[in-house]
Amino acid sequence: MVHEKYMQRCIQLAKLGAGNTAPNPMVGAVLVYDDKVIGEGYHQQYGKAHAEVNCINSVHQNSKYQIPDSTLYVSLEPCSHFGKTPPCSDLIIQQQIKKVVIGCSDSFKEVNGRGIEKLKAAGIEVITNVLEQECRQLNKRFFTFHEKQRPFVVLKWAETLDKKMGSNNNTRMLISNSYSNRLVHKWRSEEAAILVGPHTALLDNPSLNNRLWYGNNPVRLVIDKQLQLPPTLTIFNGQQQTIVFNFLKHETEGSTMFYQLNGQEDFLQQLLHACYQLNLQSILVEGGAKLLQSFIDKKLWDEARIITNTTLIADNGVNAPIFAGKLTGHQQISTDNIKYYLPLND
Repeated sequence: MVHEKYMQRCIQLAKLGAGNTAPNPMVGAVLVYDDKVIGEGYHQQYGKAHAEVNCINSVHQNSKYQIPDSTLYVSLEPCSHFGKTPPCSDLIIQQQIKKVVIGCSDSFKEVNGRGIEKLKAAGIEVITNVLEQECRQLNKRFFTFHEKQRPFVVLKWAETLDKKMGSNNNTRMLISNSYSNRLVHKWRSEEAAILVGPHTALLDNPSLNNRLWYGNNPVRLVIDKQLQLPPTLTIFNGQQQTIVFNFLKHETEGSTMFYQLNGQEDFLQQLLHACYQLNLQSILVEGGAKLLQSFIDKKLWDEARIITNTTLIADNGVNAPIFAGKLTGHQQISTDNIKYYLPLND
């Protein structure tokens, strides 16, 4: 129970890095001496110090002598390789810390057990898999990316009470309320990229940024197989990176990359593999019904978030996707009811 208490604190700390650490995972660390926390830290930003470094550096000068006899709690296996920063396992060994408690192992090929082996080889007592599922859930995007070699895919759409998500006359239908819209922009800030199809890009002319929230804007992804979208669309304004998946050319023009795919066969698998090659760990799919349905039919999704306006009935319109999932939560925001789903086989 003591281990779980401090690991829960590691998870709390790790979440403070949400939206800023990718493609690295979110990690929290706590240093405990005689059941007293003497240091805390988390990975704050990609390319900067890892959680273990920040934790050890946070120890007050008067408590530095306690570090070797302390227990280090860390939500993810310490790295053992040189990346943007030196290996954290080396730092732990240098600090002569005698005991390390780890939430879950790191499946990234450059680590994948090597950090744990390195600590044990140095004579350090290592306890693993404390709140393992919670620690894996914390970095579900990271683990999906490295274990399935594709991005973590989040489906999102808004629908009316009678399950319509658009009009039949090519006019934009505003469904979700302003409060839910702010939440959607928060979701955008948490993902590496956002994907729409050509119809949504042309009809809605979206910005695909998180202007109603703060943090990083996602990379804009758009499907335009024959390159028919006009360059005057907002997604081509150069204010953030845009990737156009197409069949005709592979080149970069300013902040827009044209990424050529091979053809219709296994199109979504090709697209997701391209995102894996581009190091995009997660995608928020905000496209129209056809694009969303294709992800559902191919079972290429990890979460779904459906916003239902409980006061709006459209009668005629574009049907929302045909969908089945395991309900994991819901919330009411004024007129909108938001439901969260996982795939049925999870």
